[in-house]
Amino acid sequence: MSCDFKALATPGVQGLHPYLPGKPVEELERELGISDIVKLASNENPRGPGEQVRQAVSHVITDLSRYPDSNGFELKRALSQKFDIAENCITLGNGSNDVLDLLGRTFIRAGDEVIYSEYGFLVYALVTQAAEASAVVTPAKNYGHDLEAMAAAITERTRMIFVANPNNPTGTWLGEAELRAFLEKVPSHIIVVLDEAYTEYVALKDFPDGLKLLGEYPNLVVTRTFSKAYGLAAMRVGFAVANEAITDLLNRIRQPFNVNAIALAAAVAALNDEAYLTESVRLNREGMVQLEQGLAKLGLEWIPSAGNFLTVDMQQDAGPLYQALLHEGVIVRPVANYGLPNHLRISIGLPNENQRCLDALAKVLSA
Repeated sequence: MSCDFKALATPGVQGLHPYLPGKPVEELERELGISDIVKLASNENPRGPGEQVRQAVSHVITDLSRYPDSNGFELKRALSQKFDIAENCITLGNGSNDVLDLLGRTFIRAGDEVIYSEYGFLVYALVTQAAEASAVVTPAKNYGHDLEAMAAAITERTRMIFVANPNNPTGTWLGEAELRAFLEKVPSHIIVVLDEAYTEYVALKDFPDGLKLLGEYPNLVVTRTFSKAYGLAAMRVGFAVANEAITDLLNRIRQPFNVNAIALAAAVAALNDEAYLTESVRLNREGMVQLEQGLAKLGLEWIPSAGNFLTVDMQQDAGPLYQALLHEGVIVRPVANYGLPNHLRISIGLPNENQRCLDALAKVLSA
């Protein structure tokens, strides 16, 4: 007997295509049999975990037979103290992707409309389609969000709006004045999700801190992650901050123990390690300059970025160049699935990794 199991799935799931992450080092090793690989594909912190994180993890290992604290009390307390936010306004997630999914499952219904920008993070589309809602994708402005177009796209069916600042994969950013002007136009019953996964890297004037806007806009939800500047991508820890009513609803469907004990301890340690964060930001800033200078020598252009990556215009179909770089042991990220077939996204690595990438680019471009 056979069964069409796809037909049993909900319509939203039937049409989904899985999110494609950056190629893992281990996969390239298996495919090509090469070693000494540089991975600059997933916007990770290239430094590895800090010493305080290592120590915190070692202390938890003896209790791995016990369930973690499902409420994440210690992490919520640390977040509350660092960012001056109430603990009952925090929802913890298995990475910020988890809380984005929670938001979709809590508030988006079949037939609703969800607004996000062209070149926006692909998870917004996945969340929307899984809920059987209609995606309203507004055209980008200089590769970033056109907030005026997004405000104009609001209808009586709009339920949620996703805004990333800085944006992934383009690195573009919004100033506080334009973000405030946009929030003023959004009706109070529409949830605005401000995705701030890369905010720790930003040192620009008039750049908004979403957490400080929450008191003024009750329909605002801010999401952040420990996967980038805090160096815990493998641990999968993220969080959302919103008013108490929204947070209560999110925690009703949040899976118990969705953040494991090692991740909880690591996140608390990372949050308290100011020196690690400061050095990571400094290294990223200098690496950004190194990459920009090298790319300029190669005659390439890129989208100005406030994150820890550059999206580079290869001035041709980037697919073959991506494959050629793999054979040089350098993994970057093709972004044709974002509608940018001529671009490659390159994460900022350690100085020697950045140079490896630049040397490999020079080689494949001259071939």
